[in-house]
Amino acid sequence: MSVRVLVVDDQEIVRTALRLVIDRREGLSVIGEAADGERAFALAVELRPDVVLMDIRMPGTTGIEATRRISAEWPGPGPAPRVLLLTTFDLDEYVHEGLRAGADGFLLKNSAPEQLARAIRATAAGESVLAPSVTRRLIDTLTALPPALLPALDAPVAEGVELLTERELQVLVLVGRGLSNARIGEALGLTEANVKSRVNRILTRLGLENRVQAALFAHRAGLN
Repeated sequence: MSVRVLVVDDQEIVRTALRLVIDRREGLSVIGEAADGERAFALAVELRPDVVLMDIRMPGTTGIEATRRISAEWPGPGPAPRVLLLTTFDLDEYVHEGLRAGADGFLLKNSAPEQLARAIRATAAGESVLAPSVTRRLIDTLTALPPALLPALDAPVAEGVELLTERELQVLVLVGRGLSNARIGEALGLTEANVKSRVNRILTRLGLENRVQAALFAHRAGLN
């Protein structure tokens, strides 16, 4: 089945470009467009997309507020669509707020078309998608906090490390440095698909939800 996408951006030229990129990819289709967060929420309820591709900064209701409404006020039936936020290098302060609002991922606006398509498919499949540079900034921010203020992790560090194979530990170290799957593959001589599979196994074994938590785990374990 095709992944149905709602595109949200206040600039028509950006929406048009995103639609062209998405509609040209097999298994992806744009089913609607919105220019602000208020309309995005209304269309999401009406059209029931699988993924909402949402700009963060828009006039009126922002992408973060629309994400919060989709997460907290979804009327059903069925689950709320997953939200992939679009960010730029100068909007890092919104990433933390977006996570709290319920966003499932963050992608940079200058991402390559294939990266955008992969991110949409991954988001639809239930994965958390974070652009490597966004991951790195989140890691830097979190690891600068006093231990008492760090987010809680369910996995005990010592026991968690023992659950991983040597290769998985190598992958985890590089996740902790904010590297993408492609770059991890280059460093370790693995295919990108193999790295993705190993990252997913790491998350499952450690009871973690996304790469930021994995990177924070690596920092606490002294692996990076």
